[in-house]
This record gives sequence, C-alpha cells and structure tokens, in this order.
Amino acid sequence: MIDVENPCVIMSQDKSREFLHSGNDKDKFKFFFKATLLQQVNDLLGSIRKNLNAADSIVEELERSIMPVLKELDDIQDKIKYMEHIEEIAHEIENLKKKLAWAWVYDVDKKIGEQTEKLEKLRERIPACQERIDRNTAIIEELSKELIVKKENVRSFLEKTQEVRRMKEKMQHDIHEAVKLKMDLEKEHARGMQVLNKMNTRVKQLEVQVHEFQLQHMQQTQAEVFQVEDSIRELQQEINSANLSATRLSEEEKKLSEELHDIIKSISDIGKEVDEDGRRINQLKSQIEDLRRRQHDKLTAFGGDRVQNLYRSIERHHSRFKCPPIGPIGYHVQLASDCWSLAVDCALGRLLDAFIVSCHKDSLVLRECAKEVKYHNLQIIIYDFAKPRLDIPNHLLPSTTHLTILSVIHSENPTILNVLVDQGHAERQVLVRDYEVGKSVAFDKRIRNLKEVYTSDGCKMFYRGSVETILPPNRKWRAGRLCTSLGEKIIEIENEAAEIKKINSERLDCKGKLVIDRDNINSKLRSLKRKREDEEQHLERKKVQLDDTKKISIANKHDTAVDTSELEAEMMQVKEDIGNKELVLEKINLKLTDALREENDKRASYKDFIESAHAEMGSISDAEHELQLVEEKIHDAQQDKAHYEGVMEMKVLAPIQMTESELTDLQKLHQEYFEKASRICAESEVEALGGVGGSTLEQLSDCINKLNQKFQQESRRYTKTIDDLRALHDKKGRKILRKQQMYEGFRGKLNACQKALDLRWRKFQRNTGLLKRQLTWLFNEHLGKKGISGHINVHYKNEVLSVELTMPQDASRDTVRDTRGLSGGERSFSTLCFTLALHGMTEAPFRAMDEFDVFMDAVSRKISLDTLVDFAVAQGSQWIFITPHDISMVKAGDRIKKQQMAAPRG
Repeated sequence: MIDVENPCVIMSQDKSREFLHSGNDKDKFKFFFKATLLQQVNDLLGSIRKNLNAADSIVEELERSIMPVLKELDDIQDKIKYMEHIEEIAHEIENLKKKLAWAWVYDVDKKIGEQTEKLEKLRERIPACQERIDRNTAIIEELSKELIVKKENVRSFLEKTQEVRRMKEKMQHDIHEAVKLKMDLEKEHARGMQVLNKMNTRVKQLEVQVHEFQLQHMQQTQAEVFQVEDSIRELQQEINSANLSATRLSEEEKKLSEELHDIIKSISDIGKEVDEDGRRINQLKSQIEDLRRRQHDKLTAFGGDRVQNLYRSIERHHSRFKCPPIGPIGYHVQLASDCWSLAVDCALGRLLDAFIVSCHKDSLVLRECAKEVKYHNLQIIIYDFAKPRLDIPNHLLPSTTHLTILSVIHSENPTILNVLVDQGHAERQVLVRDYEVGKSVAFDKRIRNLKEVYTSDGCKMFYRGSVETILPPNRKWRAGRLCTSLGEKIIEIENEAAEIKKINSERLDCKGKLVIDRDNINSKLRSLKRKREDEEQHLERKKVQLDDTKKISIANKHDTAVDTSELEAEMMQVKEDIGNKELVLEKINLKLTDALREENDKRASYKDFIESAHAEMGSISDAEHELQLVEEKIHDAQQDKAHYEGVMEMKVLAPIQMTESELTDLQKLHQEYFEKASRICAESEVEALGGVGGSTLEQLSDCINKLNQKFQQESRRYTKTIDDLRALHDKKGRKILRKQQMYEGFRGKLNACQKALDLRWRKFQRNTGLLKRQLTWLFNEHLGKKGISGHINVHYKNEVLSVELTMPQDASRDTVRDTRGLSGGERSFSTLCFTLALHGMTEAPFRAMDEFDVFMDAVSRKISLDTLVDFAVAQGSQWIFITPHDISMVKAGDRIKKQQMAAPRG
C-alpha cells in the first residue's frame, strides 16, 4: 500500500511551489509531521485514547449502575441479620423455657434435700432427748438414796451437841486461872522496867554532855562551811543564768530557722511561678508565630510546612492524577463570622487538614506524594467531584433556631461542602453563644437530628442514650484556624504576654529581696549558733565547778576526835547496871512467857474445841444444807425430765411427722415436674446448654417475659420470612455477581489497553526526539555539500518547525532564521536539503518530485540534481524527477534513465 498523501512519496507541482514559497514554520512542521508519519501515529493514538476514555466512562457508568443493587443487597443482608437476631431471641426463649421447666424440678430437688436434711437433724435429736430423759431418771433415783443417808446424819449430829456444851464450861475455868498468874508476873516486870528507864535516862544525859563538848569543837570550822556554801549558791545562780541564756538563744535560733524555712519556701514557690510563666510566655510566643505564619500564608494553618511540600510534590506529579486533588479542606472554607472559629475548629478538627480525590487511583498517587515529603497520617477522602451540592431537607436538620456549622461556613467548591456534610455531619452540629444555652439545647429539649452542641469558646456537649457528656474547651487555643481577624488575636496575645512579663518582673524583684533576707537571716543564725554553743560550754564549766565545791563541802564536814574518856567511863558503868537489871527482867520475862504460853495453850485448846464444836455444828448445818441441796437437785432433775419429755413430744416427734408429710408431698410434686420437663426436653439437653447456672425461677421468668416482649416488638418490623429474604439475596447476589465479573473483565481489558497505550505513547515521544535529531543531522549533511550549515528546531507542543542557515559568503556569519530572506536558489536548495533529509527518514517503493528545482540557478540546479541522483542510487529505490529545465548535466548511469518530452506547440 502506497501512501500518496505523504509529500515525501509524491510531491506534486503545486505542493512543490507551495512548499518552496512558504516560509511559515507551522506549515513546515505539518510537512515534517506528515512526512515522518508522526501525524498518522499521533492521530491513531489520540483516537485510541478517546475511544478508551469513552469506554472507561461506559464501564464507570455500568459500575455505578450496580451500586443501587449493591445497596439493596446490603439492606437485604441487614434485614437477614436482623431476622437472624430475632431467630436467636426465639431460640433463646425456647432454651430459657427448657431451663425454666427443669429449674422447677431442680427447685423441688433442692427443697427435698432441705427437708431430708431437716428430717435427719430432727431424728438426730431423738437420742439426745431420750438420753437426757434417761439421765435425769437415773439422777432422781440416785439422789433419792442420798436423801435418806443425809437425813440419818442430821439426826446423829443433834445427839452430840449436849456433850460439847459440858466440856466448854470446864475449859473456860482453866483459862481464868492462867490469866490471873500472867497478870501478877506483868506487875513485877513493870516495876523492873521503871528502874531500867531511870538508868537509860542517865545514859542519855551523859551522851548530851559528850555532844555539847563536840559542838564547841565544830563551831571553829563553821565559817569555812558557810564560805563553801556561799560558793555553791553563787555557782548555782550562775548555772541558772547560763541555762536561761542558752534556752533563750536556742529559742531565737529555732525562730530564725522557721523564718528562714518560710523564706526559702517562698523563694522556691516564686521560682516555680516564674518557670511556669516562662513556659506560658513561650507558648504565647509560639501561638503568635503560628498566627503570623497564618497571616502570611493561610495554608500553613492546616498542616504547616508539610502542606507546602505536599503541594510541590503534587505539582511535580500532576500528570498522574485523573483530577487534581482538593485540599486541605480548611484552605477552601470561609466563615461567616470569626466568633465561631473556635467552635468550628473543635467540631471539624482533623477533617480541615484532609484532601479530597476523585478515585482510588488518585488516592494512591496522593499517598505516594505525601510519603515522598514525609507527611504521615494524611487523611484522604474519595468523593465524586461531579456530584452537585447536597440538598438537605428540613426534616433531617436539627429542629432548633440556633445556627449549625453548615450555615456559618462557605466554600466556592460544592464538593467541600458535601464532604463536610457526609464526613463531618456539619448540618447536625449546632452552635450556641454560651455554656448555659448550650446545656439547655443539648440536654433539656432532646432536639431531633442533633449530634453535638458547641459553644463559641469550643466547649462540646452531647448525649448518647442516657449519658450526658460535656467536654471543656482547649485552653491553649486562642483562635480557630478559620479565623481571619488574626491581627486582633496577635495583639491580644502580645498584651497577655506583656502582662505576664510584668508580673514576672515583680516576682523576680520580690525574689531578690527574699534572697537578701535569707542571706541576712543565715548570717544571724550562724552568729546565734556560735553564742549558744559558747553559752552551753560556759554552763558545763560551771556545773563542773559546782560538783568540785560540793565535794570540798562534804570533806569539811568530817569531825575530828575529842577527849571524852571520864564521861564515857561513867556511861559504861551505868550501862553495865542496866545490863544486870535486864538479866533480872529477862528471868521475869521467861516466867511471864511460860504463863502466857500456858494461857495461850489453854485458849488454843478452848479455841480448837470451840472450832471443832463449830465444825460439828457446821457439819450439822452442812448436812442440813446438803439435805436441802439434794432435795433441790431432785426437784430440778424432775423438772428437766419433764422439759425434755415435752421437747421430745412437741419439738422432735411432731416436727418429724410434719416434715415426713411435706417430704412425701414434695416427692410427688418432683415426679410431676420431672414428667412435664421430660416432655419438653431431656435433662442432658439442658446440661448441654450450660445448666440452670444458679438462676432462680423468678429471674428465668422475668428474662423470658422480657425476651417475649422484645421478640413481639421486633418481629413486627418485617413481614417477609428469613427464608424469603435469603432466597431474594441469593438471586440478586448471583445476578450482580455476574455483572461484577463482567465489569471487572471490562475494567481489566481497559487497564491493559491503557497500559499498552501509555507504553506506545512513551515510545512515540521518544521517537519524536530521535527523529528531530536525525532530521538535523541529515539536513546538515546535505547542506554541507554546498558549504552551508544549518539547524532545525522542532517544537512539538507549539507545532512549529524553524530552519536556521549560515551562508558561507556572509562575512558576518549571521544565522538566517527566515528562509524568505534568502534568494530563490538558496531557498530552493535549502528546501531540497530539508526534503532529502525527510526522504532519508522515510521508506517508499518509489518517489516522485515535480519542478523541485524551480528558482534555482545553474550551479544550484547541478548540485541539487547530483545530490538527488546520488541519494536515489544510494537508496536503491525508484525515483521520478520531473523538471522543465535542461537535464543534460545529469551524469549517466546504469540505473539512471533520462526522457525528454517534445516541446509543446506554440
């Protein structure tokens, strides 16, 4: 097949003239683009891309067409899950009924066990009661025998009483005689004692004389004793004074220490406050810098420098996106009033930093761009850009007159508003001015379609079920990111920082004064400590001196020996007489002692007799008392026996009879409940369900009633059965699965075609560059035969081709950029070189050129003909040259044929 439209295959006379005369760069580009077949390839690739886009739109439309069916399938699946939930409730009710049936049996079993245990305990009481009765019977018999013995003893004791009375009178007479003898001896002993006392008085007089003599000697050393005592008193006063001074200094030291501790604590507290104010000032400076950055560039408020880097990365990869991403969302949103900036920022939060893309592929590309600039955790939302702005009906909006977030924000892009509604529920978030109004709106009225309430300072209020929640605002936020009046906020924060700095300066001045006070008190404290230590050392020295003085005083008190020998001799004689008299008195004392011993013996005998008599009388009383005790014991045993006989009858035998009757009734009831429960289900089935598990009958009944109410309420929601829903779901699922598989096949083929087209387009782009360089090389090669050099510039994007020539005869060596400025021969030759370069880049079985040498001079025509012939021979292809000029100068050759037509008639 021969492409006759290619100018390099057939160049007609009109095309030659048009081409040679035209200096338009766009025409040259079209000639080049068509001659190299690039136009054909470009048109073919363009039509393929157009067809692929059309097919992609069709497949997308087909995929969107099944979305309602998929949603319907999800609804059916939700209904099936709900019906399965209802079936689970019914199944649970049946299981609870089974457990309740066996719970009745187990309850009766429990009661039977309790009654059996009670019966056993009652039967265990029979031996104990009988044993008590038998024991009391034996006690009564034994005490009856003892009572007879006790009565006989009392009678024998009464007979002995008369004999004891006679012996008592005789012993009283003997005691009277012994007392008379003792009194005579006592009178004689008293007379001897009077004489002895006179002698002792003389001894005392002599001792007084000796003492007076010694006293005269002691008066000589009295002055020395007084002097020592004065020293002791003086030292004691000094010790007391030193002790008071040391105590006073210690108290002053303690007081200063406490004052120093308070000052150190105040300095520490002020330091903490200064540090806290410093951190607060740094926070305020950071907020001011952030607000100034936002003042300069609003974009930095929604991600900082990372967003700038992400924007540049998106710009570098813009060709990979099907649609340019939109974001961050906050950058495209404006507020109706800055007073709501904090509330909107708290409500939307990270959603303001998110980006929106139109498809999953774009989201992957955007994720790669974010990864490239290290923007981690970027929130990407996939949304249909073609979707119009959502029209929210009034019945879906909160039933309140207060503003919503959707009503105070504005954006030129409807996709932004749609995303804020779908993702951020902006239409259900209500704004109020203050805290009290917010509480009233959020909790008191229970407004429909209300999600959350935000106050102007960022406080969040909402309820979920019966739980009311209030979240305080973030105190670090001074202005929302959507706020436009940033200058006022900056001034406000700067004023606050200046106020804190002023307070901080005052605190530092106060701290400096406290540091000076602390140093002064430290100095005073050290001085006091030295004084106290000196005073304590002085006190210890005085105490040592006092101890030494006391020792000297004690040593001075010892008396010296005195000569009192005559007085002592007389005193010894008197003492000797006293000794003789004491011997006489001692003999009288012996007789008196014997008389006293005899009296005491008689009295002891009398006492023993009386005690024995009293013992016998006590024995009589004891016997009578024991007789009374035995009678009381018999009475108690009889009462105890009667009591246990009553207990046996009323509290043992009667309850046993009653318990046996109740046990029989319970066994019958157990048999009845067991038969009923067995008809409902086997006991093993209940055990497989986990048993009753300690639940009471009331708990199981309440649970069954609640589940029955819930089952009745929820079963009325849907009329179809679960089998119908499953059948419908399977039918639709199979149908939609076939379509999904078909559309996935379409999508796979489209993706394969798109990849092949992209591959061919890249090869096409590479080939265009190669052909551009090849054209320049071949063009220079042909121009060089005439000594001309040149360059061809091809701009594919602008679709222009410009030829630049440098003529050898031009001394200035200026480049000619417009071929229309050349002579006709030069322009024809350069055009011929351009054409030959294109011929060298194309293939054809034959080529034809008509009047290619028009406007050439003879030299140029010869060079052109030789160049054409050499080119044709070298290529080995068939060339047809048509020219009205002389062709005799064309060199001959085996493959060259010349044919000259007759001149036309005049």
